[in-house]
Amino acid sequence: MNCWSRLILCSLMVHGASALAASPPPPAVIVEVVAEETIADRIEALGTLRPNETVQITATVSDTISKIHFEDGQTVEAGEILLELTDTEESALLAEAETLADEARRQFERHEELLSRGSASASLLDERRREWRAAEARLEAVRSRLRDRLVIAPFSGRVGLRMVSPGALVSPGEPITTLVDDSRMKLDFSVPAIYFASVRPGTRIEATTPVLPDQTFTGVVSSVESTIDPVTRAMTVRAVIDNPDHALVGGMLMTLDLLRNERRAVVISEEAIIPQGETRHVLVVAGNGDTLQAEKRMVELGARMPGRVEVLSGLAVGEQIITHGTLKVRPGMPVRIKAVDDGSQPIEALIRSDQTALTDGFQSQPPA
Repeated sequence: MNCWSRLILCSLMVHGASALAASPPPPAVIVEVVAEETIADRIEALGTLRPNETVQITATVSDTISKIHFEDGQTVEAGEILLELTDTEESALLAEAETLADEARRQFERHEELLSRGSASASLLDERRREWRAAEARLEAVRSRLRDRLVIAPFSGRVGLRMVSPGALVSPGEPITTLVDDSRMKLDFSVPAIYFASVRPGTRIEATTPVLPDQTFTGVVSSVESTIDPVTRAMTVRAVIDNPDHALVGGMLMTLDLLRNERRAVVISEEAIIPQGETRHVLVVAGNGDTLQAEKRMVELGARMPGRVEVLSGLAVGEQIITHGTLKVRPGMPVRIKAVDDGSQPIEALIRSDQTALTDGFQSQPPA
């Protein structure tokens, strides 16, 4: 080999080494691990809250108030006495009726003993039995009138504002206070009739209210109206929400999501979807160790959620898909995983961690 040949060969080797050294590294991408989640088809609706039980407390007879046993907003138990009306006359009548009933019982027992000795007739014993029963009936009537002088809580709950004072004269129907059981709340709302076959008792709901913007309340459908409104073509649904801390109050307007068809499904980020005509694809990272490359995969999509989408087919749990950097990557190209997006960090932080490597990937043309 002459001198010129050696110079040409050396020049080619130098240029080849320089070209090799100048080849860019594999593009850095952010990936997501495919996983299953519990999702549901959501129906949005507006509803109004009602307490589980509510009643206006009133008296059943006209009389003056002798004692009041509750304060505004107090929690009371079922059967607890809330208020007493004056019962002086009824107490006296009770004592008289008890005396008469006791005397009638003794007369019956005495004639029963005489009849056993043959010293009294059976007809006289029957008459004493009737007198005893009549006296017991009068006694029970007086006791009932005396009970009417007591205003009793029909169920456990919280009383509202006291509307009367001791010594006041109350009449039947006059409001004394309200009693509310708000340990559970009823949420009534309407949904289109097309969902009649799929909304059933036990269906979960998630509800929010502008009054408590930072809280989400969950409940279940307890009943569905058996008829459909012929004007609005909607049906009324009632859900029950537990309210142990009494945060919810009757009359509140709530925005809710009715969670139909709850199921386990593969769900991925919308950023990973690459539209191409009428089909949708993702880029799956295949390979091991330092030999990773992008693989184009067609997927079938289902329900969509904010920032997320259900995948019906095309992906398996555990696979890694590219969510950021897809614009630079082509199928079959080697890639480098810079970060795994597991939702614990904002995507901006993951992008800034390798800004130089990722910038080109976000500004290039989409893959073919």
